[in-house]
Amino acid sequence: MQGPHQLLATIRILIVIDKLEFLQKMAASAAIFCLAIIIYNKKMISIMLYIIIFVLGLIVGSFLNCVIYRLEKKESFLKGRSYCPKCHHQLNWKDLVPILSFIELGGKCRYCREKISWQYPLVELITGVLFIAVSHLAFPGFLLLVLYLLISSFLIIIFVYDLKYYLIPDEVIFPAIIISFLYQIFGNWKLEIGNLSPILNPLFSALGASLFFLTIFLVSRGKWLGFGDVKLGFLMGLFLSFPNILVALFFSFLTGAIIGLGLILSGKKSLKSEVPFGPFLVTGTFIALFFGEKIINWYFGLFLLK
Repeated sequence: MQGPHQLLATIRILIVIDKLEFLQKMAASAAIFCLAIIIYNKKMISIMLYIIIFVLGLIVGSFLNCVIYRLEKKESFLKGRSYCPKCHHQLNWKDLVPILSFIELGGKCRYCREKISWQYPLVELITGVLFIAVSHLAFPGFLLLVLYLLISSFLIIIFVYDLKYYLIPDEVIFPAIIISFLYQIFGNWKLEIGNLSPILNPLFSALGASLFFLTIFLVSRGKWLGFGDVKLGFLMGLFLSFPNILVALFFSFLTGAIIGLGLILSGKKSLKSEVPFGPFLVTGTFIALFFGEKIINWYFGLFLLK
């Protein structure tokens, strides 16, 4: 027979073994639960993926701010440390964390206490949001995703640069055109030898849009829009194709007219004032990219109902 001490020791061993088995069961259950989430609930993965894409967008947005500033200063944005545009003090890593650094510093430079432009956090935030939006739109096409991310980045630069300096830089527009053209040739799997129809749509859309803007440019002798808008029109057509390019042009002129009228009525601009058209073209491009198909279907649906 077992004594009281031996009996207690046996009970303790059994409790320990039971606890180990319980932990093993809990671990196995947790593993199965995680596997079930991966297999049956892809939303968790999507959320994590979107968070990663958003953070990537914030980082890219910070880089785009650097590109916008250094293009105007004729400086290389591929080398050299970032610095404060006011006091030219080199910035530390803790000064460059997207959005968070701006909040932590209260919108002022850590070294000279001059105000930091709201352009920096806004560009970072908008880039992050746009990266999520275009990723959702392009899924699951990898090459299409790369195209959307790159062209969105170029369009953000064009929007801000033209808004600030009334100029669309060739260093931005030409690479965007080349990338879009290469995608239409090599990224379009429908393109076959002897069958050029998939490339004809974006190509004719690009030529049509650019010729339309070129006509306005020549008639107005550059007073109504700049030649950079002609090149941007070519990019829009190549990127959007027909019929989305029509949606982009319509909303470009619509938003331009609304904002222009508002500026005139508020006394900030006159009829003779120069207003950059690039930001409106970029806005129209994004509207057509995200909602173009729905707008076209709705528009033609009105006539079909009649």
